[in-house]
Amino acid sequence: MDFLFNDEQQMIINEAKKFAKNELEPFAEELDEKGLVNEAAIKKLGELGFLGMTIPEEYDGFDSGIVAYAATMVELSKGDAGTSVCVTVQNSLVNDAIVYYGTEEQKRKYLPKLATGEYIGCFSLTEPNSGSDPGSLQTSAIREGDNFILNGTKNFVTNGAFAQLALVFAQTHPEMGSKGISAFLIEIGTPGFEIGNHENKMGIRSSSTTELIFSDCKIPASALIGTENKGLSIALGTLDGGRIGVAAQAIGIAEAAFEEAVKYSKERVQFGKTLSRQPIIAYKLADMAMEIELAKTLLFKVAWMKETHQPKYTKEAAMLKCFAAEMSHRVCHAAVQIHGGYGYIKENKVERLYRDQRITEIYEGTSEIQRLVISRAVLRD
Repeated sequence: MDFLFNDEQQMIINEAKKFAKNELEPFAEELDEKGLVNEAAIKKLGELGFLGMTIPEEYDGFDSGIVAYAATMVELSKGDAGTSVCVTVQNSLVNDAIVYYGTEEQKRKYLPKLATGEYIGCFSLTEPNSGSDPGSLQTSAIREGDNFILNGTKNFVTNGAFAQLALVFAQTHPEMGSKGISAFLIEIGTPGFEIGNHENKMGIRSSSTTELIFSDCKIPASALIGTENKGLSIALGTLDGGRIGVAAQAIGIAEAAFEEAVKYSKERVQFGKTLSRQPIIAYKLADMAMEIELAKTLLFKVAWMKETHQPKYTKEAAMLKCFAAEMSHRVCHAAVQIHGGYGYIKENKVERLYRDQRITEIYEGTSEIQRLVISRAVLRD
């Protein structure tokens, strides 16, 4: 047993490892090539409780704790990063938002369905003209009596094509800018709510990424989550936890690439001996191993901070996400380099991992935004 984990945590991690090996990895290449979602695996993940790891037991959740959740995300990401991002959006962004900000009625209505995978959730903040600056979003939600009328377009929405529930951020008072944003829970199929363009992505191609389009979409005021005009604080608070999932994804991708590099280095013979016995390659592998271990240490520290309800971990979450994502880039780059020309071929696993990794430096806050968050925190201290 790993010294970091108790028996219950290790059991969860072992189950995730087995699932990734049997249900994700064998299909990852084909799904990447075709750009298809592994819906059968996602259904099984729901049945096993992995889609409700952040939901309390009173709402039929798994309530595994954030440390076990982070370790699970590492293992699932080693199998297929595209499928793992569905799990982290569900747990870190949608479930968490409802657990922390939802009304009791919203919790009773949605959390049991999300916990089992009956409902898949999506998080909808980004817009065509609003990415790193969420305060400039243009989707509007204007109150009319006991309803809100939504108009606007969201993009880059993970799980958008097959979700049943969307957490949507919109301007309720556009004249107030970022102080006039509110958050809503909207079910797919609501009149005036349509799925738009399906993105053809570089990596994590087994995940669904779409537009969401709202055209005079009428929703009841009860769909509001949290307080009106306090939506941006909900988004930013939720993203702190979301960065744990993305960092874990980046680490899982890096570990998979590292394992492929080690395996290949022991098999490939050049200049009369295996690559693993060539100092220039051995030292490269040593650097990869060190960086992965450092990222994992920080991952479990930040996961522990969230699990033990530390008052603020925004700075640490930003550090974790930025370091893990950029570490993963360096490790995947080195893995391709070690494979040489073979690493550039589509059929080689490290080629896919290299493409899958790239998004971890972009979504849920780019590396540049993470450095902005970190610098503000250290200068304020």
